[in-house]
Amino acid sequence: MKAFKAAIAFLSLTVSPLSEAATPKSEAHPMHDDIRAVAPALERYRQERLLGDVWKRPGLSPRDRSIVTVSVLIARNQTIDMPYYFNLALDNGVRPREVSEVITHLAFYSGWANAMSAVSVAKEVFAQRNIGRDQLPAASPKPLPLDEAAEADRAARVGQQFGSVAPGVVQYTTDVLFRDLWLRPDLAPRDRSLVTVSALVASGQVAQIPYHLNRAMDSGLTQAQASEVFTQLAFYAGWPNVFSALPVAKDVFEKRPK
Repeated sequence: MKAFKAAIAFLSLTVSPLSEAATPKSEAHPMHDDIRAVAPALERYRQERLLGDVWKRPGLSPRDRSIVTVSVLIARNQTIDMPYYFNLALDNGVRPREVSEVITHLAFYSGWANAMSAVSVAKEVFAQRNIGRDQLPAASPKPLPLDEAAEADRAARVGQQFGSVAPGVVQYTTDVLFRDLWLRPDLAPRDRSLVTVSALVASGQVAQIPYHLNRAMDSGLTQAQASEVFTQLAFYAGWPNVFSALPVAKDVFEKRPK
């Protein structure tokens, strides 16, 4: 728990302001000419299909597409593209406190080291945009209300399955994840589920998708929006990972009440 609070506190550090004219990009991020010099077809697909088509599809807002994409990059520790997409997320309406919460959330779902890599990139982006501590979430805010019955049912099922195998994991899943992390108010429950599903697909972890996709849809994600999430993920997580997840998503869609 101390490590958890320390990570959140680190995200809340005041960043030093830079000129608003500073270009918010990483020197390592490949520019148009760099891509053309290596893979001209890739640059054509990037401009025509990815940026010129996928990002403009009406089934999912640019804000949600940014949340999905940033989640993939963090989950896969792909830091080169992070400056561009962190800035795009902020331009698309994702608040700084929400970017901070996505990073914190994924420390648990994609690993501490991946989150720390994202912290280093986000710190520079925040500095370039004059984002200070007042725009970041509190380390220990007042939590959202807990659905005690649903959480008791989840905890009982997990305890029965794995309590004798890894009691520590079961304990922290209850105490830290579902009674703390998921109740942090600066990222809506729907968006936490969207982040989690995106990270699971990007990591090829299909077994956990039904629970979290259902949770996302219970929190307001529509089936049409979920479909577009997988379309976005095909480009950023890769076709094989998405096609591995599609049978799971199909089963979830078919079993949900009409």
